[in-house]
Amino acid sequence: MTDFNSTNFQPATFQLSWFPGLGAANHWISIPFCVFYVTAMVGNCTVLCIIWKDRRLHQPMYLFLCMLSINDLGVSLSTLPTVLSTFCFDVTDVAFDACLAQMFFIHSFSNMGSGILLAMSLDRFVAICDPLRYAAILTNPRIVRIGLAIVIRSFGVVLPLPILIKRLPFCHAKALSHAYCLHSDVMRLACADITVNNIYGLCAVLIVFGIDLLLIVISYILIMITIFSLASGGRRLKALNTCVSHVCAVLIFYIPMITVSIIHRYGENSPPLVHVLLSSVYLFVPPVINPIVYSIKTKEIRKSILKMFSR
Repeated sequence: MTDFNSTNFQPATFQLSWFPGLGAANHWISIPFCVFYVTAMVGNCTVLCIIWKDRRLHQPMYLFLCMLSINDLGVSLSTLPTVLSTFCFDVTDVAFDACLAQMFFIHSFSNMGSGILLAMSLDRFVAICDPLRYAAILTNPRIVRIGLAIVIRSFGVVLPLPILIKRLPFCHAKALSHAYCLHSDVMRLACADITVNNIYGLCAVLIVFGIDLLLIVISYILIMITIFSLASGGRRLKALNTCVSHVCAVLIFYIPMITVSIIHRYGENSPPLVHVLLSSVYLFVPPVINPIVYSIKTKEIRKSILKMFSR
């Protein structure tokens, strides 16, 4: 029997789950996810250490990359406790308040990731469209203010989510679809009207991810116009090459996120395994791929890594 709060009908715990229908195979699936965690931690910490030690890399582009690496570490650490407990120790219960805390941090870091990618597109826009004023526009104090604005916006948008969940009564259903807590997953267990949660969740997605993605697309349209107006083919290729890493990061972040949103809202008849798999790709893949892409495509970071290993 589930213990309930006598006044708010809140369960003492939620039950975590993983890939449905796979049974004992979940233990084998834990191996690649452990590899994902280790790769994400090592990769992002390596990028941070390289930029921290090399003063030549204390430039706007690399400072924004530091923000992205810190955010990727935050995403990984937010899911780590419950995923490892479910996989490695078969502990599937998570306390109600702990679940809300994890939900807050997962959604906050996701929102911050979107804001950081927008800031990085601004960096590329200024560097290519107005290179003579690049250093004057993206000063260190301004970069700090941009970072603080991203954090404040993310926390402000996500803070109502656990509050909205707290007001809902829960009956006997307490089994989640994932090994971590998401707002869309938790609210479906409530035995009450969740219209407010649905509307606010949709508005939050449109305000944060929708506006950010629109501004990123606009910035790249302007960047493409500027690049193709250059007379030299070599300069065009060089300018395009500076954007490849960021474009990859945007695609890695937004394609799974958009797919997950569409499946959650319109794919009710799709197998539960599809929901779990797409959510896992959205949360686990970007922190792994981002440091790899930037290490390969960014000459200065690649040289620093090779130099580090040569020692």
